[in-house]
Amino acid sequence: MEEHQAYLLTKAFEERLAIVNRKAMASLFHSWSFSLFLIVLTSAMFIGKSMAAGYGKARVPTLFRPSRWSLAHATFYGDETARETMGGACGYGNLFQTGYGTDTVALSTTLFNNGYACGTCYQIKCTNAPACYGVITKVTATNICPPNWSKDSNNGGWCNPPRVHFDLSKPAFMKIAKWKAGIVPVMYRRVPCARTGGLRFKLQGNGYWLLVYVMNVGGGGDIARMWVKGSKTGWMSMSHNWGASYQAFARLGGQALSFKITSYTTKQTVIALNVAPSNWRVGMTYKSTVNFS
Repeated sequence: MEEHQAYLLTKAFEERLAIVNRKAMASLFHSWSFSLFLIVLTSAMFIGKSMAAGYGKARVPTLFRPSRWSLAHATFYGDETARETMGGACGYGNLFQTGYGTDTVALSTTLFNNGYACGTCYQIKCTNAPACYGVITKVTATNICPPNWSKDSNNGGWCNPPRVHFDLSKPAFMKIAKWKAGIVPVMYRRVPCARTGGLRFKLQGNGYWLLVYVMNVGGGGDIARMWVKGSKTGWMSMSHNWGASYQAFARLGGQALSFKITSYTTKQTVIALNVAPSNWRVGMTYKSTVNFS
């Protein structure tokens, strides 16, 4: 009888102990599961925020901001018709047809940057001279003002390095000062280029060489790198030729052409898909629907 009671007590104790152990294990399991859940949730939130931040950066355009005002001098070339400003080192051709008009400037070598400054925009104001009108005008860089080593930098060789100088079209100069002054001190700053519509591509070259002039560039106005893609090829890097032109040595005839362009100043990249149709022709200009901000 006593042995039987002892057996029952032992059995009861073992069952109670088993229940306690199961509860302890369950508590431990739930505690571990909850900790794991917190770790996974935190990681997911961190990854989500990181991805959202990354996507946000990709979607937000890189805006070009105006620079600080600096001092320089300005002259002009040509007459009131601005005929002498047509063409120019940037390769924009007839500036009326390409949308730049007479509000243009030839930059000294220091600013021209081997053509990478083509298309950049400036605000210019005549200052501290009797000939000044005290107004601000906005111009686009379409040409280079070459050095004149036969003259002193302060007496005729206005565009000699390292001088920063603006050689305006005469109509643009007449907006800020009396043209008879010839040369005036100015304040200037880089500003965003506001363009209507998308980038424009003028095609030149032959069956083995494609030369592209890029115009109507918004934002910083400048270009650092460029690629071309035919409808039967992958992306091909283009080399800088001169001014606002880029070239590719490839046979791209009979293919629709797409272009990828990176801004020199903002590093923003835009892609213009199928800009030129498969029957594109040399000498034609094709318009895209994309531009820089």
